Amino acid sequence: MNESNGCDITKEKVNLETSQIAWKELQRFFANGSAVFVASGLDLVDVAYQFSIDNKDQVASWMQNNQVALVSDQQAIDWLEADAEVWAVVVKPWILVQE
Repeated sequence: MNESNGCDITKEKVNLETSQIAWKELQRFFANGSAVFVASGLDLVDVAYQFSIDNKDQVASWMQNNQVALVSDQQAIDWLEADAEVWAVVVKPWILVQE
């Protein structure tokens, strides 16, 4: 198997693990600081993949551009009040969420 196929298989696995979920179901992850916001301009599956392979440079770049960050208190309140559903995927120890 070449590296490209391995990457595609891993991304496909991540894609299968994404789902829509009510934000209120993720409150405990927010409370313990493990809920990570992913900006809508990014591909959630690609971000999760980069987290899974520990690509620190790419993640740091997204963080510097405010495209990836811990879910803020205001985001959590807004989503809770709106009874919002978010896309989510687990990349232990993180829960990546996207509107």
